[in-house]
Amino acid sequence: MNKYLQWASVLMLAVPFTASAQKKPLDHSVYDAWQSTANRLVSNNGQWVTYTIMPQEGDNQLVVVNTKSNQQITIQRGAGAQFTADNKYLVCNIKPFFADVRQGKIKKKKADEMPKDSMAILQLENFELSKVPNVKSFKVPSEGNSVFAYLVEKPKDTTSAKKPSSTSAKAKTDGMDADDDKPGGGSGADVGDLVIFKYGKQITRDSIKHVNSYTIANPGNRILVEITTFKKDSLSKPGVLLYTVATSKRDTVSRGNGDFKQFTFDDKGEQFAYVVSRDSSKALQKFYHLAYYQAGFDTARTVVTKATNGMPAKWAVSENGNISFSKDGSRVFFGTAAVKPPKDTTIVDFEVAKLDIWHYKDDYLQTMQLKNVDQELKRSYAALYYPSTQKFIQLADTNMETFVPSLEGNPNWGVGSTDKGNRIRIQWEGNSLRNIYLVNTQTGERKLVVEKHTGSAQLSPAAKYIMWYNEAAKQYYAYEVATGTTRNITSQIPTPLYDVENDVPDEPNAYGNAGWFANDQYVYIYDRYDIWQVDPLAKAAPVNITGGLGAKNKIEFRNTRLDRDEKFFSPKQTLYLGAFNTVTKDAGAYTLVLKPGAQPQQIVMGAYSFGDLMKAKNADFFVFTRSTYVQSPNVYAGKSIATAVQLSDINQQQKDYNWGTAELFSWQTFNGKTTQGILYKPEDFDASKKYPVILYFYEKLTDGLHGYQAPAPTPSRLNISFFVSRGYIVMAPDITYEKGHPGQGAYDYIVSGAEALAKLPYVDGKNMGIQGQSWGGYQVAYLITRTNLFKAAWAGAPVANMTSAYGGIRWESGMTRQFQYEHGQSRIGENLWDNQALYIENSPLFFLPKVTTPLVIMANDADGAVPWYQGIELFTGLRRLGKPVWMLNYNNEAHNLIQRQNRKDIQRREQQFFDYYLKGGPKVEWIETGVPATEKGKNWGWDEVK
Repeated sequence: MNKYLQWASVLMLAVPFTASAQKKPLDHSVYDAWQSTANRLVSNNGQWVTYTIMPQEGDNQLVVVNTKSNQQITIQRGAGAQFTADNKYLVCNIKPFFADVRQGKIKKKKADEMPKDSMAILQLENFELSKVPNVKSFKVPSEGNSVFAYLVEKPKDTTSAKKPSSTSAKAKTDGMDADDDKPGGGSGADVGDLVIFKYGKQITRDSIKHVNSYTIANPGNRILVEITTFKKDSLSKPGVLLYTVATSKRDTVSRGNGDFKQFTFDDKGEQFAYVVSRDSSKALQKFYHLAYYQAGFDTARTVVTKATNGMPAKWAVSENGNISFSKDGSRVFFGTAAVKPPKDTTIVDFEVAKLDIWHYKDDYLQTMQLKNVDQELKRSYAALYYPSTQKFIQLADTNMETFVPSLEGNPNWGVGSTDKGNRIRIQWEGNSLRNIYLVNTQTGERKLVVEKHTGSAQLSPAAKYIMWYNEAAKQYYAYEVATGTTRNITSQIPTPLYDVENDVPDEPNAYGNAGWFANDQYVYIYDRYDIWQVDPLAKAAPVNITGGLGAKNKIEFRNTRLDRDEKFFSPKQTLYLGAFNTVTKDAGAYTLVLKPGAQPQQIVMGAYSFGDLMKAKNADFFVFTRSTYVQSPNVYAGKSIATAVQLSDINQQQKDYNWGTAELFSWQTFNGKTTQGILYKPEDFDASKKYPVILYFYEKLTDGLHGYQAPAPTPSRLNISFFVSRGYIVMAPDITYEKGHPGQGAYDYIVSGAEALAKLPYVDGKNMGIQGQSWGGYQVAYLITRTNLFKAAWAGAPVANMTSAYGGIRWESGMTRQFQYEHGQSRIGENLWDNQALYIENSPLFFLPKVTTPLVIMANDADGAVPWYQGIELFTGLRRLGKPVWMLNYNNEAHNLIQRQNRKDIQRREQQFFDYYLKGGPKVEWIETGVPATEKGKNWGWDEVK
């Protein structure tokens, strides 16, 4: 812990505990300033760590810490930070002031009139900070040293880039603002000047004018630059330049105007490819070709066109296909597609019909087709070019749309798949069946490996096997590429490899795999707790490499991938395992050395949430976050996870507010099972008092026992810390369901939990409320038809009528909702026609006369998951019966609220509603009389009714 935090801890221990009742309750004014940490990074050598402190609304701070000296600097509004690979510099954006952007929006300024980003360049060794105004973008090579580049936007009144200003920030250790001046505003333009910042023995800045786009190779040795014409510069000539960093040499590799896309270097920065069209921007039809360049070429060469041998008829190179090189650079992967017909300019918009034609033979519902129409219009199919032989291979097509190449080495294989002919079942199954193929990248030949498979399949890193999980058999299978043999490779594992707690009427998901050993010798498979080493040839018996320690102690072990470039595990490699105790909900980390007989070794384990673990690329230095319900998620760093020190210390204002505690609470359900929930109590809890209770639920929530609940205007869920601070007890129960009776499952677990709570001397059993969103909202609606135990209820996006919801559309995906009821969360397990009784039994709408509990419904007219007419059915039914009911429709809002102003509004209303019914609080206008449409946008109905 740094010196500041150490002294803070000592002081906290030295100060006697004072009555927390003196602390303030949280109110709605606290949200904006409440902070979180984000964008954590560590330099390759581990000497520098950066993270961003984000308020919920306002200007963020980017903190950079020298972990050797404890010196730190704060860059106000810093964002998108990157370290250079040689640990010399940090580069980041500086966002405009929040207030300036807000004013720009208020004044309805155009995009090019809005405040602009600037850029910060921080020399790490001495914390010298330079700033560059009006930077459109910057790029730092992932592996290269001594260079990075940034594009400076051209102000309207000049064609030259501004030079950066320098500010000394040496030896800043107190975190003071190193950016106390506003960056320049300026006006936008289509192009900018590219500055190439080179450093070594000295710093130099090279520049290229009139740049439209640029790409820097991973080693930092070359930069590819698209130049465009600029009307103020008669000498400007369009084309593509190749800039060599070491010599500053500029080679023109393409001349003239063109629509250039997908600039891509190989891993060594020695060759590149892109797609380009030379057709006029006004052309009704454009054709693209693949351009390729390698050392020794005078210019980039056109290597694939629509006329290339092997190109499917009426197809061409696609501008939308991603370009990539194989690891050894010998192959170029890109995309092709059918040529789109030219735009018909004879069509007069107002004279043609606008309609969608739904056909029973369509692969996808029209709603899905319309939702994905842009994606389909841009769909491309994998193709391959061999520079050495100039050979073109079409790998994918409309009969096999998907192709994934090998990840390592240069094998001649990839995996293809298609669900063509098996898509209609998505309507009621929720997924399609896929045929999986082995694809030869030398010839394009395909071999069927597995037919009508649910899910995906993966090619092993060295391309020796294709592996998949068979849901019906609940086993993993591996196809050996060399022999064409398929084997069940996990039949000897004695523990389930699937979700043993699955309670939906569908095959359970697998726990997954951790990765492969070098040369595909082993694959590592998870069961619920442990990790198994499995021979893909099924010759050697599986080995539990965690020694059963997970199952013995109820700890889930999961590998944490610390190297983003790692393709497989190596001998004697040390794995870092995330650990989670499913009983206590404690979390932490273990190590495991990959050698025979090794056992997991605990590093840390405790009553907290532990995560976001990262490691310096070239050093044993770690960064992670840790939190509890009481402690904000702060950043920790150190040479060892066990001895890491706390770097951040956010939300110091929390000490001024009445917070709370979180603990597990157990009880017996009506069906005789024992379950748990999280019980949240106020910090100033007094067992001699009686507290009103709100139950918040979804499915299972107790794994979040140690999760920090920031007071925030939430999208829909209960703002737990807010209500606890204001004198409520909140309980979040776990629920387990049985096929066909989800409503009864909710009743058994939630109502039994409420009754168990009501027996506690400090719980006011006469003042209990319930709140839920989506599936939780459905359960709220169901419960109030079965019990009058609750005095107030709040249901967000509930389903009221399963018979009408069954055939409804999830507008965010275009899928029908049938699959949810037959195989998913709604858990009916049968179709509507085979068992209507179950749909009626579980539909609150048919039992509304039994309701006595006041209910607020949130149902938004742009909800993409639950059609808002479900809320309307519930509201109009209760209204017809004279029941107290309200419905909030946030206009053009989604299933969960997106707009912050709407989130703030619903928090205020939830407080007013529950305070009125559970605490005898004031009655406000929207609850008492509503708000007429004539007063919409003028009166929000928040005021107390006198």
